[in-house]
Amino acid sequence: MEYAFTLTYKLGPANVLDADALMQRLGEAGCTDAMVGLGVAGQVGLDFIREAANAQDALLSALADVRQALPDAAFIEASPDFVGLSDVALLLGLSRQNIRKLWLNHADAFPPPVHSGTSSVWHLAQVLQFLIDKHYTVARPVHEVAGVAMRVNIARQKSMVPDAELQALQQHLAI
Repeated sequence: MEYAFTLTYKLGPANVLDADALMQRLGEAGCTDAMVGLGVAGQVGLDFIREAANAQDALLSALADVRQALPDAAFIEASPDFVGLSDVALLLGLSRQNIRKLWLNHADAFPPPVHSGTSSVWHLAQVLQFLIDKHYTVARPVHEVAGVAMRVNIARQKSMVPDAELQALQQHLAI
């Protein structure tokens, strides 16, 4: 099955190459199924459409291929994961108002946002699971990729917190 996702990296000093050399290294490492984006200075975005047995295999193999090609690049984010209501609506072909109405009318069951404010942000996988539970149709590959992207991003965030601080926080929050 094909899985579509994006991996974003901050390029290390050794990887700030010209675009042709960067794409050659990525291709040699097996990233021939990715569209390379260099729109942000010092970063690379890789839009993959990868064939794999499951979403986890697709994402993890792509992460390994990029690590081989760009060993000093710092992983930033896997997408799709962090979304606003408009993103969810666009993905599912619904109106933003419809998604907002679901959020407001089912506040007790709707997943909590990762960031709340003028523009709230959710983990896509959690919102999709809520919608599936409400009998909305969600393409299985999209839901699977969103779940794996969320777990990859959470693991990245955890790795940035020193172990002692993370353990103290987990005990305090009983998680």
